[in-house]
Amino acid sequence: MTRMQGIEPFRVMALLERARELEAAGRDIVHLEVGEPDLAAPQAVTEAAQQALADGVGGYTPSTGLPALQTAIADRYQRLHGLTIDPARILITPGASGAFNVLYLVLLEQGGGVLLPDPGYPCHRHFVQLAGGVPMQVPVGPDSHYHLSHEHLIRFWKDDTRAAVVTSPGNPTGTLIEAAAFNQLAAVCRDKGGYLISDEIYTGLSYDGQPPLCALSLAGADPERTVVVDGFSKRWSMTGWRVGWMVVPEALIDPCRRVMQNLFISSATLSQQAALAALDQDDYVAEAGAEYDRRRRYLLAELPRLGLHIPVTPTGAFYVYADTRRLTRDAEGFCQRLLEEAGVALTPGADFGRHRAAHHVRFAYATSMERLQEGVARLADFVGKYGPTPPSP
Repeated sequence: MTRMQGIEPFRVMALLERARELEAAGRDIVHLEVGEPDLAAPQAVTEAAQQALADGVGGYTPSTGLPALQTAIADRYQRLHGLTIDPARILITPGASGAFNVLYLVLLEQGGGVLLPDPGYPCHRHFVQLAGGVPMQVPVGPDSHYHLSHEHLIRFWKDDTRAAVVTSPGNPTGTLIEAAAFNQLAAVCRDKGGYLISDEIYTGLSYDGQPPLCALSLAGADPERTVVVDGFSKRWSMTGWRVGWMVVPEALIDPCRRVMQNLFISSATLSQQAALAALDQDDYVAEAGAEYDRRRRYLLAELPRLGLHIPVTPTGAFYVYADTRRLTRDAEGFCQRLLEEAGVALTPGADFGRHRAAHHVRFAYATSMERLQEGVARLADFVGKYGPTPPSP
């Protein structure tokens, strides 16, 4: 069981399980903990799946994916970003998580390191460790919008470091990286002979006029040293369909294919057929983004009034990462009490790393405005009951 040492439980899922227990006992719980869209997938997706079932679709596809889906994704890159990408470089995976697992198995020898932002998506460090690598968590903060910077890579890169990861928009912070900063990261990775991995699962959900990041369209990205991971879960509300993709350098196609053949044979055929119908649903993505933005603006106005500090305004995804030090020095305990006593589920900062984790919580506004308002009202009552924690001397 040595491999499992350091694989921590996903706290947000433990909170969700406890919330479900409370609901089963008759409690009403406001769910602000899980980053799962509350919106239904586009109708075209459901119709495509129904048609595929009627047509008897069900056999394996090639391990790298349904060729029509690879081509359609390549066409989307051309249409939105002016990029010409060989469809063979686009590998279809069981969600973005499947892409990362394949990628780390291919890139990492035993002990190879991957630079990750702390705070950041917790599964990254576990994926790396399960592949035999070393997650190199780098403390990041408001000064770099919670992203790795050029200075971070210069300082923390070691001889056995193989890659660095950027997630933009970010989880848990909802912040975007600037193009100039990304180009600097790409230059360091190229010079070091490593890879820059761009996690773009929330691309398409950005606000305040912020342009979405596409690593492959940025000037500093070396196509032979850049990997893009994306998927259908977030902006098309297709979490349970489990379809993702990655765009890899030509040299990685064959090793990734071999891992995919052995690991899962192929992604679900029905889900791939449904995903084909999602790719031209630009109006749906725009409407979903507008709704998330409405919720975001509500939280940005209300949370500071309750004593929560938002160090950097989130301009993407559907998260607000808030500093709790005006209310408590124990964010995890705060979340547990809030769930039990007020029926509001939040994710503590400890899920996302160690850097100032005890002082932060994540709000996921992937729920209706009505439920958001109810959650904020309950939070206000809870804070009013206990009062703020006095500042440290």
